[in-house]
Amino acid sequence: MDVDEFWTVVKSAGVGLDGRTGDDDEAVAAALVTRLAATSPERILEFQELFDQLHDALYRWDVWAAAYLIGGGCSDDSFIDFRAGVIALGREWYERVLASPDGLADHPVVLQAAAEEDDGGALFAESVNYVASEAYEQVTGGDDDAFYEAMKARQHAAVGIDEASEPDMGEDFDFDNDDEMRRRLPRLAELFLRPGED
Repeated sequence: MDVDEFWTVVKSAGVGLDGRTGDDDEAVAAALVTRLAATSPERILEFQELFDQLHDALYRWDVWAAAYLIGGGCSDDSFIDFRAGVIALGREWYERVLASPDGLADHPVVLQAAAEEDDGGALFAESVNYVASEAYEQVTGGDDDAFYEAMKARQHAAVGIDEASEPDMGEDFDFDNDDEMRRRLPRLAELFLRPGED
């Protein structure tokens, strides 16, 4: 599976959902599991490898800051879910966020979350993180341990080590400093930071 095929699978899972995640992350995840379970264990593992690479590329302070604004805070675990949610939006939105997380200010789910002053889980798609393991279990009849062992073996064979190096997250900054957030993510800050808050 190459990256184009990966995005085709993601796009097919979102058909009929109008590019939404948030409350629909379970529907997107279920559709992804169904689509992947119709393939082979090898294809599922390839999907997960690409998912991990794309997920890791979003592991940056500026993306985390966007998640922090949209979610009214964002823990380590929530940031994992946010990055999965960005992937679930599809290639076009993923690439926009990679280029500039502030571009999320144009997404309908983000605009709705800002208008309601309640994130409602906007873009935080926890279940999307586990679609490959669920599909693998369905195809092989095994459990999630078998999936993680297969992934670990692939990663070890590919790089010759058990753990990848830490990604470059860019420049760290204070998410609780509203002036800094306004400077770095002006459009999202305008949506989520109320005047006079500091």
